[in-house]
Amino acid sequence: MATTPRRPFNPKDSAEALFKPAKKVAAPAVERPAIPNTKELVSLKIDSDVLAHFQADGPGWQERINDTLRAAMKASDCS
Repeated sequence: MATTPRRPFNPKDSAEALFKPAKKVAAPAVERPAIPNTKELVSLKIDSDVLAHFQADGPGWQERINDTLRAAMKASDCS
């Protein structure tokens, strides 16, 4: 007759292995190419009086802020 045990592993070790958290390999970050002429949603902290100035003219204040920032960007590129 065979002398090997029917269960070669320690049942306690087998049970503990079942409850150990599985180690997940983090997926590599995928860089997507930027689509030209798209707007990106951001959170920006600005002074309340600056915000009030741009909102005073009504709807379109976000575009006005964008236009002002673009003008400042172009001005600094020319310097």
